[in-house]
Amino acid sequence: MPKSNTAYGRFDDPDLVVLAQEGDNQAFAELIERHQPTCRRLALSILKNAEDAEDEVQNALWKAFEHIGQFQQDAKFSTWLSRIVVNQCLMRLRKDKRARTVSIDEPVSVEDSLRLDLPDLNPSPEEALGRSELGAVLQIEIRRIPPLLREVILLRDVEERPMEEISEKLGISVAAAKSRLLRARLELRARMQKHLGVMGLATLTG
Repeated sequence: MPKSNTAYGRFDDPDLVVLAQEGDNQAFAELIERHQPTCRRLALSILKNAEDAEDEVQNALWKAFEHIGQFQQDAKFSTWLSRIVVNQCLMRLRKDKRARTVSIDEPVSVEDSLRLDLPDLNPSPEEALGRSELGAVLQIEIRRIPPLLREVILLRDVEERPMEEISEKLGISVAAAKSRLLRARLELRARMQKHLGVMGLATLTG
């Protein structure tokens, strides 16, 4: 696997994994840089659709980031990451298959009707306060991340614009825009973890 020209390029994968498990997001970004092309080819070979493959690669990379601490290095990082990509793609295929087999024209008798008791979805006063304070912290930290990353996360996660529009606005490919969005989310997540700690919202409301 070729190494990049960044300061982390001199490290082998096992060393980068150790750094990533210690909270070094740049080390994880280097791992992504090395293995993302292989992940894309693998996903495309399974899904046969470039857009679907790119979506599931990004989902797999995010899942790998969330669970990097659980990786024991009893196998290569590339093998572990490929397994996550395959699982994501298989879930996508199963989901698409279920969507195709459900017919909206199938009649439903009155006897088959179900009564649903919907729970109260309104937040408690404590939850409402926590969300308010969390939102304020989130806005502060978004303003603090580098402009290049801040722009893509604002366009996607705040304004909820489609990736095609974002890539056009940024003047880069959709794949590059998705990769930048992942980096932005990693950066923001690391910043928010300083505030949330292990107790989540309770840290902000305690």
